[in-house]
Amino acid sequence: MKVYVTSAWLAACLSLCAAVMPAHAQGGKVASTSSSEAKASMEAMQIPSHGSAMNALVYVAAGAGPHPVVVLLHGFPGNERNLDLAQDMRRAGWDVLYFNYRGAWGTPGDFSFSHAIEDVAAALAYLRAPENAKRLRLDPSRIVLVGHSMGGMMAVQAAAADPAVKGIAMISAADMAGRAGALQEHDSPANAIRKTASALAAEGLAPLSGCTPEGLAQELSDHAAAWAFPSKAGAVKDRPVFVITSDERFTCPPIMRTRTSGRNYRKPC
Repeated sequence: MKVYVTSAWLAACLSLCAAVMPAHAQGGKVASTSSSEAKASMEAMQIPSHGSAMNALVYVAAGAGPHPVVVLLHGFPGNERNLDLAQDMRRAGWDVLYFNYRGAWGTPGDFSFSHAIEDVAAALAYLRAPENAKRLRLDPSRIVLVGHSMGGMMAVQAAAADPAVKGIAMISAADMAGRAGALQEHDSPANAIRKTASALAAEGLAPLSGCTPEGLAQELSDHAAAWAFPSKAGAVKDRPVFVITSDERFTCPPIMRTRTSGRNYRKPC
């Protein structure tokens, strides 16, 4: 997969920054960086989420702040972390939070898509806690979500549920529930779940605990209508949404064969 994102990301970052900065901060004034605590840094922490502690870190931007914040959401299972982008965003003046969902990459608990949605909400609550905002020199009223692959799905779900999120960016976002729903429309439920489970297993579940491909496929099937991207459009349409596509398989749904006619069918992109 090839994703050409760095220069495009910087342009998107500036656009989102202009959209979420308060008026007094857009005149080019930079906070003093004379004190030692105002240097760029990285802090590791554990974020509580429904009885588990999620492994997390924050790239803290230089300057007294308070800085706008990016929550960087990884995909399925999360081999690509996009931490190079986190470094770029910090240089551009953003704090960046990265964390692993419950059951992913050593974070305790069981992984599921429902849990991951809850985990994003828990991460937002952590950033908004006054003591955390002060320590990390961040502005809890200026938070955007950036998600890669499944992380794009998480960004859509979280922003739709939380009007205080200022905007979202998606890198090769995977509408996993929407794709599961499309399979259901043109195949038997059992076959649709089997095909979805096979695709999930092919991504590699070794870094995830407490889940099976079949269980995750059933979950996507059960929430196909509620989680599909089109169902969330109304909730996010009035905020900045930046979409980066690529030349791999998420750019268009796969060819499917209908049960009735046996003809190949591709849902419009």
